[in-house]
Amino acid sequence: MKLIFSEYTFILIFLILATLLSFVLFILSYLLTPQKADQEKISAYECGFNPFDDARATFDIRFYLVAILFLIFDLEISFLFPWSLVLKDIGVLGFWSMILFLIILTLGFVYEWYKGALEWE
Repeated sequence: MKLIFSEYTFILIFLILATLLSFVLFILSYLLTPQKADQEKISAYECGFNPFDDARATFDIRFYLVAILFLIFDLEISFLFPWSLVLKDIGVLGFWSMILFLIILTLGFVYEWYKGALEWE
């Protein structure tokens, strides 16, 4: 039982330090920056342009396709990291099952590319 906790100790220390560092940086940025609000600071920001339309306007479907593709490949990385940590313990079956997963994911990416989901007109 003690062995399990010793393996997770470094992760716990990392999470505590990351949380503390984020709070310290947030508080420092709040204390060190001027807090004078003007009309430009409190206005809505839309990619460098002045707001010109309602915030509830519909978006092109390509925004959602790119977001879904990002999520898919972000999840791939979340599977690759733990796999790489236990690679020597899972054996040949674990290695080839992850290779099959990567091949399927790559084929899906090529299909999306072929269908033009990544093209921006």
